[in-house]
Amino acid sequence: MSNGSCKLLVKNAKQVILVCKNGEKYLTKNGMRTLAIIENGSLVIGHDGLIDAVGPADLIESQFKGTKFDKVLDASGLCVLPGLVDAHTHPVWAGDRVHEFAMKLAGATYMEVHEAGGGIHFTVSHTRSATAEHLLEGLKGRLERMLRAGTTLVECKSGYGLELDTELKMLRVIHSARKSLPIGISATYCGAHAVPKGKTMEEATQDIVTVQLPAIKKEIALGGLHVDNIDVFCEKGVFDLNSTCHILQTGKDMGLNINFHGDELHPMNSAHLGAELGALAISHLEEVTDEGIAAMATAQTSAVLLPTTAYILRLCPPRARDMLDAGVIVALGSDFNPNAYCCSMPMVMHLACVMMKMSMPEALAASTINAAYALNRSHTHGSLEIGKQGDLVIINASRWEHLIYQFGGHQELIRYVVIKGEIVHENDKVLNI
Repeated sequence: MSNGSCKLLVKNAKQVILVCKNGEKYLTKNGMRTLAIIENGSLVIGHDGLIDAVGPADLIESQFKGTKFDKVLDASGLCVLPGLVDAHTHPVWAGDRVHEFAMKLAGATYMEVHEAGGGIHFTVSHTRSATAEHLLEGLKGRLERMLRAGTTLVECKSGYGLELDTELKMLRVIHSARKSLPIGISATYCGAHAVPKGKTMEEATQDIVTVQLPAIKKEIALGGLHVDNIDVFCEKGVFDLNSTCHILQTGKDMGLNINFHGDELHPMNSAHLGAELGALAISHLEEVTDEGIAAMATAQTSAVLLPTTAYILRLCPPRARDMLDAGVIVALGSDFNPNAYCCSMPMVMHLACVMMKMSMPEALAASTINAAYALNRSHTHGSLEIGKQGDLVIINASRWEHLIYQFGGHQELIRYVVIKGEIVHENDKVLNI
């Protein structure tokens, strides 16, 4: 390597948190409790934005002696972690629902707010009338906030249109953000987020299967759209098991990954359905049964747990420990939406540890390699291994656990965020601790 050149050298870090080092697609059980870590390490990212080397600082120094780097970061006293992955968000919408927070604090349930004309339907009406430009401006601001909190790959759902024109408008906005922002995006069609006013569940299902999905498939084929996943809100009073199955199977037949809301407010046997369909991920799972947990573990269907939702709605949190002990692939997401306004995966990890009894290593694995697996990206994201994308979070602390431990302290902790070897966020106001 002595005569070559590379994009970035990050040298002499107090800790480099690889998360895993043997090409694992995901971690479970003991693998989540003991993460791969290099003390006093360095890392090299090539001009292709991929990791060329990672290892002990003295070894990297001798291996790359004479190499020219576009940028060198001296990470002495700092910790380097993989870029965080947020496996579940609803970031494209218009309208302000801060008033609903007061209703919930006064005791209103999620479904009571929904039935009073709030919730999803409130956002749907505002999103339908908003221009694509307005939606894109809002989305960019939210994604930039997530990036500053260490998220380098994020799942983004549609689902506030519930009819073809607005769902396409939302998916095009997500596509525009993917092309214009550095943050990685996994796009999800969620036209079955709710049953539109004036339609029955059966009518909504037929519209999705015979009108919306064929139109989306056509636009994807023409190259004007990129969609990765399909989602349905499988819930009592929304989409039942049969409708959910019909929609998800239709999406799967189009080549979309199944990644859906299940067993949130009522036990719906969503976990069983997802396992049978070969779902990549099921989110929420506050009401999952023991049998559902076992089915997910066997099918290698990941559980995307969302502690912010349980916290804000005062629900019983998902049974993360039971899932972990059963060998389920546990991932985390922020569930960013007008009901759960949280852009910060470090805060999500903290809540997961306190509310769901996860350890800090488990929470980090769930927010990196396992969240990447839930988005079918663990071959390129989620750990610091040779050949993977050079996405990093560099924090001003001597131990990586400070990113979780300091609740709400990420703005002062995060020194750099790097995507594909490019510094996309630099904070020179970090505080020494």
